[in-house]
Amino acid sequence: MVSTELNVWMNGEMVGVWSRTRTGGHRLTYEETWLRSPRRRSLSLSLPIGPSREITGASISSYFENLLPENDNIRRRLSARFRIRGTEAFELLTAIGRDCVGAVQLLPPGTAPEGFDRVDGVPVSDAEVERLLRSVTTEPLPGANEDLEEFRISIAGAQEKTALLCQHGKWFRPRGATPTTHILKLPLGVVGGGLQLDMSESVENEWLCAQILRELGIAVAKTEIAVFGTQKVLVVERFDRQWMDDRWIARLPQEDFCQALAVPPDRKYESDGGPGIEDALKLLSGSASPNADREQFLLAQLVFWLLAATDGHAKNFSVFLNAGDSYRLTPLYDVLSAWPVIGHGANSLSPQKARLAMGLRTKNMHYRLREIRARHYRELADKCGVPTVWDKMQALIENVPPSLAAVEKRLASDFPRTLWERISNGMLSQADAFKNEILGGGPV
Repeated sequence: MVSTELNVWMNGEMVGVWSRTRTGGHRLTYEETWLRSPRRRSLSLSLPIGPSREITGASISSYFENLLPENDNIRRRLSARFRIRGTEAFELLTAIGRDCVGAVQLLPPGTAPEGFDRVDGVPVSDAEVERLLRSVTTEPLPGANEDLEEFRISIAGAQEKTALLCQHGKWFRPRGATPTTHILKLPLGVVGGGLQLDMSESVENEWLCAQILRELGIAVAKTEIAVFGTQKVLVVERFDRQWMDDRWIARLPQEDFCQALAVPPDRKYESDGGPGIEDALKLLSGSASPNADREQFLLAQLVFWLLAATDGHAKNFSVFLNAGDSYRLTPLYDVLSAWPVIGHGANSLSPQKARLAMGLRTKNMHYRLREIRARHYRELADKCGVPTVWDKMQALIENVPPSLAAVEKRLASDFPRTLWERISNGMLSQADAFKNEILGGGPV
């Protein structure tokens, strides 16, 4: 017997019902009206609409778990803030599922997303944004929940963040079914457990990586650095939102690779049994633009090696879901370079241990930056089925120095110089090694 239900909505249309049984099982039942809609599509590639409207199994819980923050401390704070018992996905999304990644809204039975087709928000000053950012990382105080009823958002990932609506350069806390348009990410601080890696400049790091990626021709989310009082954040423009004639904001359906492949978030890394390059290429072979998407994905893998971007796991790649179940690769997001913390001193990541999230498979599996060679990318390009990839990889390597020079000209006078030098020098060293191997006449 079903004990709890949440209705799944997309842009004012009811998609189906997510049910949890008394025994802890999960069920997704697609709504008949959704099956007749011109905007019909499966909620996920891993939850396809079939002859039966009903789906059961672990793929449902994997999909919804991936809508939530992965960090246990963040989940506990959300639980306390919204007075929830436990940190299970169903309970959390009952409280904060009104504005999820992609187009999904999760609402209790009897509640409709009123006002999805208009913009409604409460203006917030810079001081109020600063207070909101401070509250993200603090435990809630008794009686401090007065404003939470209209601000229930869920953003996946391991980093502290929140989201707001921006219209005509002004910030708003959205109300009702109005979505957020920008994610505000706080500095990571010290990470890595026992390693104590200093990522306090993660805001500048991620902004810089986005500039470099764009200069190298890789589609990436738009970002800018902003300061609200004492709080510095990276403001990320959501590419899963689209203004419609400046009257309302459509939510664009999307999902990450873990959701698309029915992989729970605790297996996002290939080394933990999660998706790797071959899985991603197989997924993208079914996209609306298979060659372009696979090429972009493989070029991103090369740039991750150049950047020492060690966190390119399956949750950091996504696809847009189109009507009729076609799909295509989204821009990149959440790219950080490890060059600033790679070194031999205390509280540093050893160069011998720095590794990519997805390995390159030749005769053996290669994850470590020091082990990966140009020939491994050549082998990958040869077997991926996209004939232009190797030429594009070589062109990208040649474009590293001028791209870095172009980005450097855009740096603010107060941009952390050491951060820039560590990342740019690391990239130039990797690019030189790649070119020298090719010019040396080795087995490339």
